[in-house]
Amino acid sequence: MDCKLELVAVPVSDVDRAKAFYTEQVGFVADHDHRVSDDIRFVQLTPRGSACSIAIGNGVTKAAPGSVEGLQVVVSDIEAARADLVANGVEASEIQDFPWGRFVFFSDPDGNGWAVQQIVKPQG
Repeated sequence: MDCKLELVAVPVSDVDRAKAFYTEQVGFVADHDHRVSDDIRFVQLTPRGSACSIAIGNGVTKAAPGSVEGLQVVVSDIEAARADLVANGVEASEIQDFPWGRFVFFSDPDGNGWAVQQIVKPQG
């Protein structure tokens, strides 16, 4: 049986600010933005090329805004990914090299932490 992770809730304090950050600065695609009721707004955003999306909004999660760490996307070119983030106003770290990959780190306006990884295949 296949089991696919397709949606991760990311807690934010200001839905419109977060949506603008993820779509205009990080480059995610806005799939849905529905106000279900006065208490519930569901916004689904997907990184380009990803089968997994994030959900932000009101009534989406009880987690505190900014409390999510370790969200990660994988790219084929870390230099281009970092350049794109920085060109769009994202405060991204310098590229960090590890034996298991090359990484750039950034946080959304609430402090939810992201890693961008370029996988490095071991030599040999």
